[in-house]
Amino acid sequence: MCLLAGALLLGGRASAIWPFDRPSYPDPATDLPGAAAQILSQAIRIQTVNPPGDELPLAKYLAGVLRKQGIETRVVDTPSGDSKVGRAALWARVKGSGHGRPVILLSHLDVVPADPNEWAVAPFEGVVGGGYVIGRGALDAKGLTVVQLLALVQLARAPVPLDRDTILLATPDEETGGQDGAGYFVREHAALLSNAEYLLTEGGGILVGNPGTPPVWGISVVEKTPCWIRVVAHGTPGHSSAEPRDAAVPRLLDALSRIRELETEVRVVPEVASMFAALAPYAAPEDRSGLADLPSALHSDPAFRSRFLADRGQNALVRNTFSITVLQGALKTNVLPAEASAELDARLLPGERCEDFADEVRAAIEDPGVSVEPILSFNARSSPVDTPLFHAIEQVAAEIDPGAIVVPRVIAGFTDAHYFRDLGIVSYGFVPRWLPPQESRGIHGPNERISIQNLERGVRALVRILETLARPSAEPKP
Repeated sequence: MCLLAGALLLGGRASAIWPFDRPSYPDPATDLPGAAAQILSQAIRIQTVNPPGDELPLAKYLAGVLRKQGIETRVVDTPSGDSKVGRAALWARVKGSGHGRPVILLSHLDVVPADPNEWAVAPFEGVVGGGYVIGRGALDAKGLTVVQLLALVQLARAPVPLDRDTILLATPDEETGGQDGAGYFVREHAALLSNAEYLLTEGGGILVGNPGTPPVWGISVVEKTPCWIRVVAHGTPGHSSAEPRDAAVPRLLDALSRIRELETEVRVVPEVASMFAALAPYAAPEDRSGLADLPSALHSDPAFRSRFLADRGQNALVRNTFSITVLQGALKTNVLPAEASAELDARLLPGERCEDFADEVRAAIEDPGVSVEPILSFNARSSPVDTPLFHAIEQVAAEIDPGAIVVPRVIAGFTDAHYFRDLGIVSYGFVPRWLPPQESRGIHGPNERISIQNLERGVRALVRILETLARPSAEPKP
């Protein structure tokens, strides 16, 4: 049954399909694709759904892989919350000559839940077949962890050290905001970051478009500000056989209806304008001039504005967006609760404050019986693009992907990069993997998968970027 489902998912007969019965893997020096596939498969099988996370066993497994290669490694305990097995971050380092400040490779070990009924294969079996590794975390972000880990292995085996240390950091808790993961690490273990200069993490990548269009190497330099809000409606509790006029649930529904009518303002931040200007020459002819000067076109060209905003992804880059994601009321059908609540996931344009958006929500509701309070937020900071690391990525793109477009980008989601930008570390979201649009939909969705070729190419591209950034300055080792 599993074999059949895998073959259907992959669009053909699977050449090999299994989950591995033991955490063995080939030597990365002789079989990099096989090592990447098997290590990732095992990582997927070690379940780290957040909450509660349970990342400690995975951190220990990956630490064992690194120690086998003679790499300096630590498993750093982090706040465990409701986890019964424990939570932890993985830290490792390959020393350089010390002429440059370190670069950090950041990923996360936790994943979001997966409903097996929505998948063609079991989401936590680490199935490998038809050239793919399939399972929750294959893209977000255990696949990235494995690529960065194997890049570190390649650097450790190089005959000449780079001119700076390379630090691997894989943290827990990113999927729920990272406060007990990357946030905890930078607060309590900043010394292990060794005054790093650069960081690479998720958030950008290589988009493969239609035939005839160049691949786009998108490097995330800033993210929208998360603004999670709880809306609580208060009412008279009691038996549901006689509903009072101020019942909490109808009051909440009325408030949510008003929130959904909230129209947020269109605003183009400089990073978004630059990104679309770079892509303009490759757009449909009728959109090229508008994308070249996006702020002006959205203001003065109604037809272009309508086309542009009809795309959900583009719309999210030029205005504050929000979704109603959680609803809570009574615990029983025949009970009127004293409170009914909802949670909103809002994403704000860089430079905007969560409290200001909460004020907009309060004004839209206009009901003193409904409270509106932020529950998670942080400020967005931008990283500069005129840096040796950005230029190293540009150079490698030209070498291995001729004709590719390299653009700074803004992402509508958020990552743990902001914790490191707050420390002054230049942080880019860039994952060296080549994804067509339909494959990227597996992130947080069913049938998440990554090709083994992508894993191998990702390792080699990342090593090349790090070599280009940190030119060797030491003599070969004896």
